[in-house]
Amino acid sequence: MTHFEEYKKQGEPERYKRAENWGVAIGLQKVDGLTPSKYLIEVAKDNIEGKITVDEAAEQVARYYQANPAKTVKERNEKEADEVSARIAKLLSTHTFSFRPAELVSIHKALFSGILSDEIAGKIRTYDIIKKEPVLNGDTVVYGRADNIMEMLEYDFLQEKNFKYQGLSKRAKAERLAKFTSGIWQIHPFAEGNTRTTAVFVIKYLYTMGFETNNDLFEQNAEYFRNALVRANYQNLEKDVPCTMEYLNRFFGNFLLGENNILDSAEMQIPEKTTQKTTQKILDVLKADPTATRKELADLLGLTSDGIKWNIEKLKKAGKLRRVGPDKGGCWEVIEE
Repeated sequence: MTHFEEYKKQGEPERYKRAENWGVAIGLQKVDGLTPSKYLIEVAKDNIEGKITVDEAAEQVARYYQANPAKTVKERNEKEADEVSARIAKLLSTHTFSFRPAELVSIHKALFSGILSDEIAGKIRTYDIIKKEPVLNGDTVVYGRADNIMEMLEYDFLQEKNFKYQGLSKRAKAERLAKFTSGIWQIHPFAEGNTRTTAVFVIKYLYTMGFETNNDLFEQNAEYFRNALVRANYQNLEKDVPCTMEYLNRFFGNFLLGENNILDSAEMQIPEKTTQKTTQKILDVLKADPTATRKELADLLGLTSDGIKWNIEKLKKAGKLRRVGPDKGGCWEVIEE
């Protein structure tokens, strides 16, 4: 049970929304390994119950840490988690929004001013970065170059602004929004706090589009959300690991479509020893069963559907495999050297 489940069960719309906002705010701290204090939970409950406004809650948290400066690493982490949570709850309580890169920057500034250094808060990063990811066994996503961040953001925003959602199925809309989210996250405009800022921006963007979202997902699956973004933007072709939107699409399926996809971060973990003989295994299976489907190959070899698709395309380009007949009812032919 989450901290605020009791308020959601009461059925009062205003309390439900405030509880949801605080749940998102607190859950998002997990993407950076932070946990808010018990003090913050009590302040949040006072706001949810209507005893204080969300502005007063944020001010109360700020005053608390002015009177009780954080000294240890644990206390500093709690201070950041508490203050940023209060600021996220405040931002989510209003629907003011402008779809442009400057809005993304202003959200970062609103969340981290006085918490991160003045050179970082609300500032586009000025140096290239790498981040060792546990889900990648210490490898990193290739992030956008520091000298080209604003140009990349402006391009992605323009593409999204001009994209026509009319006539698309709900699933196609969800997958498009997942792709846009993945793109601005990979640019990684900020040195720190990038995922939290991206999540707040996307939630507010979806408000303006009229989507009904299940924001509880960010409370319960914030780490999954970040790892899904990592896998959507990581590839290592030498180890047969392609980029895959599969995990992020699952999240957005639950987030926007009310699906019940299983969100398990363990599925995204790159094996410590990836095999370079995957393509040969695919050929061996297709020799024995030329009618095997991609799903059957994925289940048999323990790969994602995108991983199978990427390897099959590689085999076709190498002249080692070809499709005979239609996608449905046809078969695979392994071409012997």
